[in-house]
Amino acid sequence: MQSFTELSSLFETTFNTRHFPTHTATLYDPAQYILQLGGKRVRPVCVLMGNELFGNIIPDAYHAATAIELFHNFSLIHDDIMDKAPMRRGMETVHQKYGESTALLAGDVMFVRAYEYLNKIQVNNLQKVLHLFNETAAAVCEGQQLDMDFEKRASVKLDEYVAMITLKTSVLLAASLQLGAILGGAGEGNQHHLYEFGKNLGIAFQVQDDYLDAFGDPDKFGKQVGGDILSNKKTFLLIHAMETASAEQLLALQQLMKENAPDKVQQVTQIFKDCKVDYWAKELKKKYLQTALQHLEDTAVISVRKQPLMELAAYLIQREY
Repeated sequence: MQSFTELSSLFETTFNTRHFPTHTATLYDPAQYILQLGGKRVRPVCVLMGNELFGNIIPDAYHAATAIELFHNFSLIHDDIMDKAPMRRGMETVHQKYGESTALLAGDVMFVRAYEYLNKIQVNNLQKVLHLFNETAAAVCEGQQLDMDFEKRASVKLDEYVAMITLKTSVLLAASLQLGAILGGAGEGNQHHLYEFGKNLGIAFQVQDDYLDAFGDPDKFGKQVGGDILSNKKTFLLIHAMETASAEQLLALQQLMKENAPDKVQQVTQIFKDCKVDYWAKELKKKYLQTALQHLEDTAVISVRKQPLMELAAYLIQREY
């Protein structure tokens, strides 16, 4: 069994090539540009890990992994346009560098290219793979739409937010693992457990990310602490605070969200602490992580084969509170 790091290196070796034609460079160069910005490649490596859990990695797993990474980057291009984000991984976003219209088309051809890789998969698995891929792609779009819908609403319930995060973020991680399992010859029961492992791990990761935005060490977190608070983003923390705050605390929160006071981050985080949101978030992350690990435990393969996925969970949820 190979570690995440080892499989990541193997995938990068095969992926680090040009995936688009050299003609019509004004279209295809922007698509290639975002791929060169790097990233952890967690999702495609999960395809390889899902395969290796049940047997030796087959060439089709690399085709599926490449399709997943192309789809993920397609979604990032479009997300950045919708979020009006100027930077991605420390570099200009595609729409910032090449313009919105070109960025939209670059994302589109990236999605098309993903299907070209899927089409290389052996016919005995192709229908199952395409069904899962299409179902997942639609779910990610649904999640992004819900995220935008929530921005216009005064309040969002916790179960609505969990459902949105599941669609927008977690299902792609879950599907990546299941795609690998399909190609590794896993039965439906094992596929289900691996999917649920990925889904719950993804939610735990988002709880952690929301927590660290408010309470993390900026040197370790790698980005500005309080960014979500400054943009009034509805996170696990804000939603729980608004559901549990006293009338006085709720009024103060609502007032802070209407203005940009110099100490807004400090005031909001103090309300979070007074509502014990920090403690609650730690427990919520633990709950989703334990659920994920239980599904991995229930997957019917010998324990030693599960070790790389245990290490993946530790890697994604490694940052300390």
